[in-house]
Amino acid sequence: MAKNMEISLLYDFYGQLLTEQQAQAVSLYYNDDLSLAEIADEMGITRQGVRDSIKRAEKSLLMYEEKLGLFKRFRRTEQSLRRIELLAEHLKDNYDIKIADEIIMTAKSLHE
Repeated sequence: MAKNMEISLLYDFYGQLLTEQQAQAVSLYYNDDLSLAEIADEMGITRQGVRDSIKRAEKSLLMYEEKLGLFKRFRRTEQSLRRIELLAEHLKDNYDIKIADEIIMTAKSLHE
């Protein structure tokens, strides 16, 4: 997974654990795709201050994931749900079992 995407996803899980300044800098950089200079202007700090804030935030986000593993668990759950859907579709297509519809709907509702 590309680092930009990884940090953006980790921010979704752990962003509220960052300082207000770190959260704002990461959001503007990764989600809004602003440059360091643009963020510095918006936040009223130096470009170096923005860079340092983002680097500290990245380190924190990676540490939170290492210790808590919520994103890893979420991905594993999503993959399992997709597998359940595929198996239920196969069950429905090959055996015309009505309960397969309920399995499919339940799995889909968990990841929507």
